[in-house]
Amino acid sequence: MTEGERPGAEPCAERADPGDTAPTDRTGTAGAAPAASASAAEGPGAAVRVTSAAAARAYARSVVREEWNSSSRRAREEDVIDLLLVVSEMVTNAIRHGEGIAGFEAVSTADGIRLAVLDNSDVVPEVAYGSGALPLGHQGSGYGWPLIIRLAREIVIDRRPGGGKTIKVLVPLRDAAGGLPPKDGRAG
Repeated sequence: MTEGERPGAEPCAERADPGDTAPTDRTGTAGAAPAASASAAEGPGAAVRVTSAAAARAYARSVVREEWNSSSRRAREEDVIDLLLVVSEMVTNAIRHGEGIAGFEAVSTADGIRLAVLDNSDVVPEVAYGSGALPLGHQGSGYGWPLIIRLAREIVIDRRPGGGKTIKVLVPLRDAAGGLPPKDGRAG
């Protein structure tokens, strides 16, 4: 892996095929290569192409490990688990209901990890701005959106000019040694 590359991400040069769930190498062929990779040319925050929730989770975990964690702070494991759950739900929703995933971003901030999932559908989920209440007896929508609402902050849904939408959220991370990160963004 070269400098700046992370497991689980590939530069987002094209829209993902909705049925594309097999790992691909940089040429787009199926193989044993990671499902995605990011290069230094894209830099932090560049949209990457992932083909599965597993690849997105691996990429998000690498952002925590390589960008959020430092010598003076380390993310609480339970917060990382929440992050990975939100990543799984968002990517799975894009694949199942959003006509395929078109890109994925995970950016470290002072308060946590900001996620963006790009899909190919203009349809905004009916429950996207709901209360986070879990459905009763599997009626109506599933558990994904309520979990995202409960675990994430700053949920924003934007339609993309060329079609599709981008769903952005912030998943808060706390320092394992001292609670919430400082408001000014400096490590404690």
